Amino acid sequence: MRERRFGRLGWMVGDVGYGMWGIAGGEGGWTGADGEGGDAALDEAVRLGCDFFDTAWIYGRGESERMLGKLVRRHPERRLRIATKPPPKDREWPSTRDSKLSEVYPPDYLWECLHRSLDGLGTPSVDLFQFHVWEDAWAHDAAWQDTVTEMKERGLIKGVGISVNRWEPWNVLQTLRTGLIDAVQVIYNIFDQAPEDELFPACRELDVAVIARVPFDEGTLTGTLTRETRWPEGDWRNTYFVPENLVPSVERAERLARIVPEGMTMPELALRFILQNPDVTTVIPGMRKPAHVRANIAVSDAEPLDEELMARLREHRWDRRPTAWSQ
Repeated sequence: MRERRFGRLGWMVGDVGYGMWGIAGGEGGWTGADGEGGDAALDEAVRLGCDFFDTAWIYGRGESERMLGKLVRRHPERRLRIATKPPPKDREWPSTRDSKLSEVYPPDYLWECLHRSLDGLGTPSVDLFQFHVWEDAWAHDAAWQDTVTEMKERGLIKGVGISVNRWEPWNVLQTLRTGLIDAVQVIYNIFDQAPEDELFPACRELDVAVIARVPFDEGTLTGTLTRETRWPEGDWRNTYFVPENLVPSVERAERLARIVPEGMTMPELALRFILQNPDVTTVIPGMRKPAHVRANIAVSDAEPLDEELMARLREHRWDRRPTAWSQ
């Protein structure tokens, strides 16, 4: 596992981390979660050098955090980095221009969320406490600034992050300049290349770590979806891959498949595209099976893609705007 410096916090972390939404299951999540199989996948990741784990209380309503806490206790010899997120109090994903900080992240609620996460994890602190939704209009509000500053001073959190709303990489730029944000988590993949325009240069200038999420576009970039793909009732993907999204997503994946090099899978290509960018600190694919863990982590040691292929991949950029179904 190759390592990269985690921005101004100075940690060295593996460039392939672990996204823990799908592994938890539960209401509003991904169906097919298997606790025992999930634990095996997590252990395999640690064995192969993975040391950055991204979770949130909302993932399984605390189940993902409990799984991560147990993982940490099973591997006391390893320094595993814990990143978690408090859900918005109004339970609205994403926030909108009308959202008020006082209704989404009031100080007492942030403290409540932190202590609930610490209890679930069974740890005295978390490495990264990330806002799960964000509006850049909140940048200079002392309510959140004073709260996270006190959390840091009390040693309950080591760093502060923001998980940027889907397809809005610009919606954090003012906040970064407050000097209080240590990491940004953003959707970045072959389709979603917009973070390169403004966000990545700002992170580079300010020494803010970049966590690339949704590397497979919620599954499109695995090359396994079809126009007829459906999931069990209650699976979040049914609400995201509505026809107006599923059909064009599959069509774009089919075009991309024509240029996947022989001997390479589309997921491998997707991850290698992301890791080609030095502004990315770590990428966090979701992984529920040990086989997926082995395949994804192996990409860390791959050689860079050639420039001709990278140029062709850049032609697959897809600039999208948030919709009612994009969440």
